[in-house]
Amino acid sequence: MLGWALTFLILAVIAAVLGFTGIAGAAANIAQILFFVFLVLLIISFLARAIRGHPPT
Repeated sequence: MLGWALTFLILAVIAAVLGFTGIAGAAANIAQILFFVFLVLLIISFLARAIRGHPPT
C-alpha cells in the first residue's frame, strides 16, 4: 500500500511539473488517502501483535 502511495505521489509531481494541475491534484489526493490507510493498518497490525503477545521479529 505504501508503494502505491509513493507511485501516486510521483505521478502527482510529474503531472504538476508538466502543467496538468487537475491530474496532479487528483493523484496527490489519492496518495494522501492511501498513506493514511497504510498508517491505520500499520497501527492495527502493531496493536494486534501486542495483544497476542508475540515478540517482534
